[in-house]
Amino acid sequence: MKRIRAIGALLLREAKIIAKDHSLLLTLLIAPLLYAFFYGSIYQYKEEENVKLAFVDDDNTSLSRMLKQQVSNLQMASVISVNNITEAKEMMYKGNCQGFIYVEKGLESKVLRLQQADVVLALNAARFLPSSDLLGAITQVSLTVSAGVRLKYFQTQGLTEQMAMSEVMPVNLDYRPLYNVRSNYGSFLLPGLLALILQQTLLIGLSGSVSGERQKRTVGSWLDISRNNLSLALYGKGAFYLLLFLCYAVFFLTVNFNILHLPVRGSVGALGFLMFLFLFTLIPMGVFIGSLFDTQVMNVQMMAFSTYPIFLITGYTFPLEALPEPVQCISSLLPTTPFIKSYISVVQNGATVMQNLPSIVHLLVLLLLYTLLAVWRIGKLSAVSHQLSAKTL
Repeated sequence: MKRIRAIGALLLREAKIIAKDHSLLLTLLIAPLLYAFFYGSIYQYKEEENVKLAFVDDDNTSLSRMLKQQVSNLQMASVISVNNITEAKEMMYKGNCQGFIYVEKGLESKVLRLQQADVVLALNAARFLPSSDLLGAITQVSLTVSAGVRLKYFQTQGLTEQMAMSEVMPVNLDYRPLYNVRSNYGSFLLPGLLALILQQTLLIGLSGSVSGERQKRTVGSWLDISRNNLSLALYGKGAFYLLLFLCYAVFFLTVNFNILHLPVRGSVGALGFLMFLFLFTLIPMGVFIGSLFDTQVMNVQMMAFSTYPIFLITGYTFPLEALPEPVQCISSLLPTTPFIKSYISVVQNGATVMQNLPSIVHLLVLLLLYTLLAVWRIGKLSAVSHQLSAKTL
């Protein structure tokens, strides 16, 4: 009962500290919602549409016109007719179009004579998302048009439609992308991005509060409330952040996911367990990081700087096994790495907790590691606080 009262007292004390500290107040109450809606709005539509593409038709035959019509029917492409390839190149260099298609003169006659004919597609790969999507879509259109030409040829040779189709497509590819059905970048990026926002704002706020305790020399009062029980001091202070960010997690998974049209295929229970374990692991990590800094400003600056590197090395944007081994070792020390793997598995693939058991064990090991480190550092801070009090007396 005394421990519960101590945790309640530490929770209220933390709420008062945050209320008086404007930087922590903005970080913990404004930043999570602002970042979630701001970054989410960037990828709200998730797919490229009406990307400008120049079309140079030097053949001007029924076949080239059909190809142009098929490309124009693509939702993501907005076709612009130009007179020559020089004009098309100039438009691409100036950024007025993402690329161009060039149809050489004599295309249809070469096709009818069963000779190889080329259609040139030039894309500005400096913007890899639209160029990659255009390449895939136009390649599919070209294959479809060429298959239609071959089909007509075989039919003129006396083959039935079924026989001609078997000659045109001896192997029929049944391509069905799973989970991210439209294969768009927004559906891939946003779930992990929202989880990273939760992590970084929690770590910045909690570590900033701990470094603020050192700067203002209030570590003694923090430990007095916990009756010098180091683990109680750790989780009593972290209780406020755990409750606050659990609320944020529920808000993100309901409101933000609905607004951004992100499906949750796994069970609510599995997702809730993973989120609780993740936030619970971040608390001792945040206390440990904050205890390493003498000033709150330096702590916040370092934590803000670490956001992007952390996102890059967790294996979400780039395969973890393809990273250098030293980077993989650093990544394994971050709770984000196992959490993102299991979280995406549950959210996008509909996996269960048992199917993510290795990641859960990884999180539990990190929880133990950072708890030991945080308790050790709080003990060090307590000793320093007692020494300063003795000198004052």
